[in-house]
Amino acid sequence: MQNPAKHTTETASQQTLLDRVSAPADLRALSDPELTSLADEVRTEMVDAVSVTGGHLGAGLGVVELTVALHAVFNTPDDRLIWDVGHQAYPHKILTGRRDRIRTLRQGGGLSGFTKRSESEYDPFGAAHSSTSISAGLGMAVARDLAGKDNNVIAVIGDGSISAGMAYEAMNNAGANKSRLIVILNDNEMSIAPPVGALSKYLTRLVSSRRYLMARETGKKIVDILPPPLRHAAKRAEETARMAMGTGTLFEEMGFYYIGPVDGHNLDQLLSVLRNVRDSDHTGPVMIHVLTKKGYGYAPAESSADKMHGVSKFNVVTGEQSKGKSNAPSYTKVFAESLIEEAKRDDKIVAITAAMPSGTGLDLFGYEFPDRTFDVGIAEQHAVTFAAGLATEGYKPFVAIYSTFLQRAYDQIVHDVCIQNLPVRFAMDRAGLVGADGATHAGAFDIAYLACLPNMVLMAPADEAEMKHMVATAAAYNDGPIAFRYPRGEGVGMDMPAHGEILPIGKGRILRQGTDIAILSYGTRLQEALKAADMLEARGISATVADARFAKPLDAALIENLASTHHTLVTVEEGAQNGFGAIVLQHLANYGLLDSGKLKVRTMTLPDIFQDHDTQDRQYDEAGLAAAHIVHKLTAL
Repeated sequence: MQNPAKHTTETASQQTLLDRVSAPADLRALSDPELTSLADEVRTEMVDAVSVTGGHLGAGLGVVELTVALHAVFNTPDDRLIWDVGHQAYPHKILTGRRDRIRTLRQGGGLSGFTKRSESEYDPFGAAHSSTSISAGLGMAVARDLAGKDNNVIAVIGDGSISAGMAYEAMNNAGANKSRLIVILNDNEMSIAPPVGALSKYLTRLVSSRRYLMARETGKKIVDILPPPLRHAAKRAEETARMAMGTGTLFEEMGFYYIGPVDGHNLDQLLSVLRNVRDSDHTGPVMIHVLTKKGYGYAPAESSADKMHGVSKFNVVTGEQSKGKSNAPSYTKVFAESLIEEAKRDDKIVAITAAMPSGTGLDLFGYEFPDRTFDVGIAEQHAVTFAAGLATEGYKPFVAIYSTFLQRAYDQIVHDVCIQNLPVRFAMDRAGLVGADGATHAGAFDIAYLACLPNMVLMAPADEAEMKHMVATAAAYNDGPIAFRYPRGEGVGMDMPAHGEILPIGKGRILRQGTDIAILSYGTRLQEALKAADMLEARGISATVADARFAKPLDAALIENLASTHHTLVTVEEGAQNGFGAIVLQHLANYGLLDSGKLKVRTMTLPDIFQDHDTQDRQYDEAGLAAAHIVHKLTAL
């Protein structure tokens, strides 16, 4: 008979530290050396999980030690922990009761690739757009003060995210407000340089200690009563000392107490500093500057140029990613190559991106034209007005920004571009549904939010060949702003023209002529419309299929022809309600084409919900925008 005691001992010995952690409270029972070992286990678990699901890898690897330290020191979820963007929060999810689902990341019905309030009480704020954490954290801190509570609020923001104006607006407000708020600047662009040596570590630990904070506050009160010359000299002496330590005068001037830099991969240092800050009586905002390395601890990521920021499924040993096989180029690549072709003929063409050169294809443009490529950082508002300034001087700026991120610059589009009718070209990548990135990155709203603006021209290619024509059209158009939207993923396999053709503004095309019903498509649902026409033909229903090409100006002649020669008209688009279909309906109503009651009109749009992450095909099936749904809509009439 087996000895039960021996079996229990063997089971316990096989259990890892991570197996003992079902919630952050379990971390607080571990010793500091055990926390160091736990961080290694979390890193291994994360690499293995992302190898199965794909997703964001490099950023999460860089914050493993920081994540372990934060949950070990602070009493989450009572203490609020906010991750800016949230794509680096996979280690956080592993430690907050979601390890058993971590291999469902970004899969249909699985965990989100970002923080999400409805997913866990440990996610106090949902995020996927950058630079929101300090604003949200300050709101939580003020709410805490109003309620008479004493919990901590911690916002973790990256050096890229802190480049955006919203972060500085929040810091300015936080410095003036004086609510207790801890901001951790996760700086993964700097290397762990000599300043983070033994002396610097000692000084950083010292200035974060309760004794030093109390002495500094007392010193400030004494300095305030000194005569002006002595007061000025004392202040200068402290600033000089802190600058010699490599610390942040800018943050001090904004009202933050600055601590750093701290080695973000040294748990002993992180734990000591975080505990000192937690236990201090300091009121007001604190900035802890933490230096990390993106991709840290996983050799293939460390050696990769982008530190394996976003990956498909990959081999854990080699880091080699599995790529889907497709003979068709991506829309992003077609845009980049078409723009390069136009720029070779026109030296006034310049390209602007907001920290997404590879995502928008402008890295390719930058190789060809480094002096005509501008990455302005995570600053979409600035990108648009910067482009407007270039346009006033006769240049032809192409602003390449994801549809979802362009929302952040809406006022600049209205005020700085459209009112002045400046010829700024907007290339909106990731239009429509985007798959695993989910609702936060879906480009659902640009048709509606741009079509209502005077002077704006809107286009959408039906395929990659049309994409090339629209880049050429935008390059040639100088009468005001013009925008074109295109989806994530590959084209449909069309033969590519040798050169882009300049399209007549506001003119669509008919691809298939029928007699009974008309399907008017805007964008890349055209292939589904053509499939639907084949399915209808098999049922004895003759369908015309038209490609609108332009949502604004609308091809009035085309629409009036379709309305007058068919008994049913349906519009199809990869956008939210009040977009292209609404524009068509308004035109039909205003010109009396609905008055007879003989024409049946239906609009097919994305549903009025925020759709969760899944594959693009499943998302469009859920949205009811596949060929079978078009057929069902029409046969129901």
